[in-house]
Amino acid sequence: MPLFIHWNPDIVALDLGFLAIRWYSLCWVLALGGGYLVVQRLYRHQGIPDEKFDPLFIYCFIGIIAGARLGHCLFYEPGYFLSHPIEMLLPIRQAVDGWHFTGYEGLASHGGTLGLIIALWLYNRKYQVGLWTILDNIAIATPIAACFIRLGNLMNSEIIGRPTDVPWAFVFERVDMLPRHPGQLYEAIVYLVLFFVGLAIYARWNGRKLVGTGWYFGWCIFAIFTSRIFIEYTKEVQEAFEEGMLFNMGQLLSVPFVLLGAYCMYKGWQKR
Repeated sequence: MPLFIHWNPDIVALDLGFLAIRWYSLCWVLALGGGYLVVQRLYRHQGIPDEKFDPLFIYCFIGIIAGARLGHCLFYEPGYFLSHPIEMLLPIRQAVDGWHFTGYEGLASHGGTLGLIIALWLYNRKYQVGLWTILDNIAIATPIAACFIRLGNLMNSEIIGRPTDVPWAFVFERVDMLPRHPGQLYEAIVYLVLFFVGLAIYARWNGRKLVGTGWYFGWCIFAIFTSRIFIEYTKEVQEAFEEGMLFNMGQLLSVPFVLLGAYCMYKGWQKR
């Protein structure tokens, strides 16, 4: 009989009494902080002044959080959230006994990607750093941020995989007692590998010549969302309406990003 991994960690990483810091929140901090440090090093390596880098974090933070939240609400639960718009914007939920603080329960990576692109376009308009230069630098750092976010999903026992009997299956005890694919861990590992591959490409082929062409942006979204399409086959559907679909919502939303990524890689290589 296979020995599966029983998974039921406390969702709270640190309880200060007046404030409970969850693992999911901590992973988001690590994701944004890791991306911040990587892009800062890239900016300095390319000779871009610090005063143009410092506001970038605020634009990225707002764009990612707002896009990810709106993406989840509009892509996965539009019926509910369009009739409860305040819950879409604020981390609260209405119950029989009144309003409760819940945090933002539901963030979609596709929406976060769109929100980030819009935020970077606004940043470019104000600070006049080439848009493709911004997108390429952010793209190099994005996989490490995505890795931490998926680890946060793992700590929350959410976005679980389909039942399986593979020896590394996780039993998410907070969900049920079935052995399942750890889809969140699959994604985290893939994103970590993509991060180091991107750094290796930057170092090996004098990355500054490719930064600004859109090639790294194309590589990032092509690689991430192509892997997402395949990993989705190991994951449980997130919403009931996805049952029986040949491609679930995550896969359908990934296709335009894959096509855009391939196009940007092709055009970027021509412009290098």
